[in-house]
Amino acid sequence: MRQLAVLGTFAVVAVGGGLLVANRDSRAQQTTPSVPDSVAAIVIAAGDTSSLEGPRQPIFFRHDIHAGQFKIDCQYCHYSVSVSSEPGIPSVQTCMGCHQAIAGTDSSARREIRKLRTYWNNREQPDSAKLEWTRIHTLARHVRFPHSLHIKAMGPKACGTCHGDVARMAQVFEVNNVNNMGFCISCHLQRNVPRDCSVCHY
Repeated sequence: MRQLAVLGTFAVVAVGGGLLVANRDSRAQQTTPSVPDSVAAIVIAAGDTSSLEGPRQPIFFRHDIHAGQFKIDCQYCHYSVSVSSEPGIPSVQTCMGCHQAIAGTDSSARREIRKLRTYWNNREQPDSAKLEWTRIHTLARHVRFPHSLHIKAMGPKACGTCHGDVARMAQVFEVNNVNNMGFCISCHLQRNVPRDCSVCHY
């Protein structure tokens, strides 16, 4: 009988202690300040993109999830931007580096990731469709804009200067008219860099 009483007392103390710890942990989570820049992306299905700005893409790629919510650096995917004139479109292999393991958290994301995996699995087939993204920003052919020089001069976070806050875009669209010479000239004026014609037209 004494053993039952001791065991009962021990159980009550253990449960009470567990509740106190759980309460303390939940209070700690409530008082921990959230990172102001870490905003969860809105839930939206690929079929609901007609109201979004910008062109529909073959895969509904969410920059607001990848660059915004998960804070993946632009140059992780656009890896040639710091060494090349062109930023480059990420290869399917780059995407599959993560999406071999990550399958998506909801049915819409899983459907889009399945499309990506299908492109990847069929890449060797001669009659398979290729993943062709719709280009958003296009410069006139007589304009030279070396991305690498701009990244070197302005730093790796310079992308938003021309492309806008891509980390908040569910579907990327053109924020600034990069073909408007005045847009480029005003940027050069602000930063006191050369505006000679040969800088961009060579």
